[in-house]
Amino acid sequence: MGACASSSRGRSNLGKNQKSTKVAAIPSTPAVQAGRAAASSEMEEKSSFTWRIDGFSSLLDKQKGWTNSGYFEMKELKWYLQLNLKDRKGRDERDYVSLVLVLSKTSDLKPDTIVEASFKLLIYGQAYGRHSEHEVSHQFQTTQSSRSSGISCMILVETLKEPSSGFIVGDSCVFGVELIKLTTAKAKHSSGTLHVQKINGFSAREVYTWVIDDLTLKGRCYSPEFEIGGRKWYLTMYPSSIDGNEEFLSLYLHMAKPDGDASLQNSGVVVEVSLSIKDKVTSNRNTKTGRCQFQATEDCDGWGWAKFIATKSVKDWYLVKGSCLIEADVAIVGSSKME
Repeated sequence: MGACASSSRGRSNLGKNQKSTKVAAIPSTPAVQAGRAAASSEMEEKSSFTWRIDGFSSLLDKQKGWTNSGYFEMKELKWYLQLNLKDRKGRDERDYVSLVLVLSKTSDLKPDTIVEASFKLLIYGQAYGRHSEHEVSHQFQTTQSSRSSGISCMILVETLKEPSSGFIVGDSCVFGVELIKLTTAKAKHSSGTLHVQKINGFSAREVYTWVIDDLTLKGRCYSPEFEIGGRKWYLTMYPSSIDGNEEFLSLYLHMAKPDGDASLQNSGVVVEVSLSIKDKVTSNRNTKTGRCQFQATEDCDGWGWAKFIATKSVKDWYLVKGSCLIEADVAIVGSSKME
């Protein structure tokens, strides 16, 4: 059971595991405008990020949707990659591989800041060194539509899977981004590896229900911690939106930082998550679903939706005497580790 009266009430139960409020939008959702300004001197030095996915067949088997890499840093800004293995190009009915670069809303930029970037999105040819490259120039801003570099249908999935292409070797595939030019400060080179250990179907799928007895449409609140797949999780809700827009409720899922177990410290999981709001009588619900990588870090970054549902809809359809249910349906696709 739980109440959601104010942010101070939510924090009183945090104890030693104080929860982070860093969140990111699952694809197709608006992001939140960030705070402080970054430096703005132009640099020509390259930065890059590589994302190796082992057990790649486990993602090829999934339904249409985006898979997100963990966060990485280039030129003192936070980014992540989005991968779609079932994208479509125009009226072409065949599946394409799409790769997108996204500027995280946790990057400290003022709303009027523009980051002009030129970069290459790559699928690395591991066997023969023949890479698939797509060069992009984009002006990133803090508005949701400008945080993403846009859909990039790079190659057919059939081509990716052909043994002669050399893209998939030993059930491993490597994606990346190489920065050519960026209007920002100091450059850093980051590299990450995502190891996906295949799990049969969705055997790790579990559901947690958060009962909220007194939802006041203001403030910020946290759910109690719960365990799914051997990991601890929690939810954060902003009944009046994370960015202060009182027209929407924001909802996010976080992986809690492991206590004491060194083997879990910088590891994570790839999950498919569905978050729902329901009324307690008829189980009438509103649900959003996405796929993303959670990393066990000090920040406990979250994934979710800034505009999960209109507050008017919450009042009209889901509150019963001030109470409602929040449901988290988490399916673990595999395990991951950043190197």
